Amino acid sequence: MSKTGQKNIRLLLIDDHTLFRESIARLLQSEPGLEVVAHCSSGTEALQILESRKEIDIVLLDLDLGQERGTNFLDGLRNTQFNGKVLLVTADVSDSEVPTLIRKGISGVFMKHGSPALLIQGIRETMEGKALFGQDLLRRALERAEAPGPDQRRSKLTERERQVLSFVFEGLANKQIADRLQISETAVKATLQQLFAKTGVRTRSQLVRVALEQYRDQL
Repeated sequence: MSKTGQKNIRLLLIDDHTLFRESIARLLQSEPGLEVVAHCSSGTEALQILESRKEIDIVLLDLDLGQERGTNFLDGLRNTQFNGKVLLVTADVSDSEVPTLIRKGISGVFMKHGSPALLIQGIRETMEGKALFGQDLLRRALERAEAPGPDQRRSKLTERERQVLSFVFEGLANKQIADRLQISETAVKATLQQLFAKTGVRTRSQLVRVALEQYRDQL
């Protein structure tokens, strides 16, 4: 519990570079409101930790884990009851992997060359349900994604929903979307709620994934 009385954001850190992992763990542990519950070097060990400790809110996952890829961990999550979020913290990610990673359920990507302050901010934004993807990353994901099949069941988007979803895909915040469309933030939030209801999701990161899978041709 933090000094403000709010629950700490509980973290699991997965990175095969010991020096980096332990340094980041110490940094995050010293930050008010954050708690590093555990850290490890492999996806296999991380899955074991998640099986025994159910209180993890966010997993910070490196994509390159030496002899294995972070995607193996994401696949393994399907067999657990983990309902938290996964933030990819990596040095590099290829264009071809971006759509797959989003479909596998990551909530965002943070590049390792970013500052510690931005990482902490990204963790908090991820916890709030924001999709932590850079505009270039999402643009490349959209370009690489396959168009939905003709028999894929989906609801047609209204023009306003399509506009807002396109801006979400660009990584814009509600205020920025409101400024672009020259409408109120309240109107943006209302449209987002319509999109959540129409697609059956609850967060922006989930909305990005559904957009890739079902609405690529409408963006």
